[in-house]
Amino acid sequence: QVQLVESGGGLVQPGGSLRLSCAADGTLFGSYTMGWYREAPGKEREGVSCIGNRDDTIYYRESVKGRFTISRDTAKNAVYLQMTSLTAEDTAVYYCAVEPPNYSIRHMCDMWPLFSSWGQGTQVTVSS
Repeated sequence: QVQLVESGGGLVQPGGSLRLSCAADGTLFGSYTMGWYREAPGKEREGVSCIGNRDDTIYYRESVKGRFTISRDTAKNAVYLQMTSLTAEDTAVYYCAVEPPNYSIRHMCDMWPLFSSWGQGTQVTVSS
């Protein structure tokens, strides 16, 4: 199983920015779909953004469009999430996940159980 390690979370004021990173160990997954998910207290895990094996295959949930940017570095087996204009509603534990592209990117992003490899999560707290 792929080992994923997230980093970059923390405490930020509303309107601030953070950049999350996710590094994978042991597997070259240039053709895999990679995703960022988040889980807030009392809420279900939700897909934030996913990226396919080509950078033009990207999906964002509506609430983060224009604020978040996903990218990947295939040579480093890494995926990133640049988050700007953060609000309190973005507070959550953020997870990265990776899976072969068995479905459309939107379907995979909407259905977190389709991903079998997960990181441990990184806390993002937006508060003044």
